[in-house]
Amino acid sequence: METTIAELDGLMLARLEGEDRVFEVSFELIDPTDVTLRFLRNGNRVGSIYKDDGTNRAMARLTTGRDGTDFIGIGVPKEFVADLLDTAVEAGRVTEKGAVEGYRLRVL
Repeated sequence: METTIAELDGLMLARLEGEDRVFEVSFELIDPTDVTLRFLRNGNRVGSIYKDDGTNRAMARLTTGRDGTDFIGIGVPKEFVADLLDTAVEAGRVTEKGAVEGYRLRVL
């Protein structure tokens, strides 16, 4: 799979592309909780990565902004999630650094 995690136009861009899936989100901050990374832009949640029902899968979901509906979630490799989190921490784009380690322990 091809991945891109970079600063672009004042936001951070995270993109994962494979033969069977594409995930792309641009955000200002990541808000980590115990099992979820929430992507925030202009103070609004625009997507998330979460652990699926206690399984080993990490799933990504984007918010459409239309009637509160979300796109269907897709599986994302934990390596992508780890790289995304590392890059966001290095760029200062995490709401609470203390919550990052808890997320790493529970999900990664």
